[in-house]
Amino acid sequence: MVPLYMAFLIGGLLCLLGQLIMDLTKASITPGHILVGYISGGAILSGLGLYEPLVKIGGAGATIPLSGFGHLLTQGSLKAVEQKGLLGAFSGGVEATAAGITAAVVFGYLAAVLFNPKG
Repeated sequence: MVPLYMAFLIGGLLCLLGQLIMDLTKASITPGHILVGYISGGAILSGLGLYEPLVKIGGAGATIPLSGFGHLLTQGSLKAVEQKGLLGAFSGGVEATAAGITAAVVFGYLAAVLFNPKG
C-alpha cells in the first residue's frame, strides 16, 4: 500500500510540471496541449515500461492524472494484443478505460443539464 503522502507528492509534482509548462513557455500552450501531452507521455512511458515504477511509488498520485489514463490505455492495448492479436491493439485500450470514459460522459452531461453557462 502506497503512503498517502507519496500519492500527494507524485500527483502534485505532475500537476506542477503541467503548470510550469504553461507559465514558462509561449502563450500558445493551452490546457488542451497539456492534456494531449500528458496522455501521450503517459502512454509512451508505459509502453517503454517506465511508468509502472512511478505507479508503484505514487499509487493514485500517478494513476489518477491524465498521464495515468495514457498508461491505462497502453496497458489495456498490450494485454489485449496478447489475447486477440492485432484487433486487440484497437479495442484493448477502450475496454480498459471504459468505466472512466463512461463516467466522464455521464457527469459531463449532468453538469451541462444542471448548470447554466455564464457567458
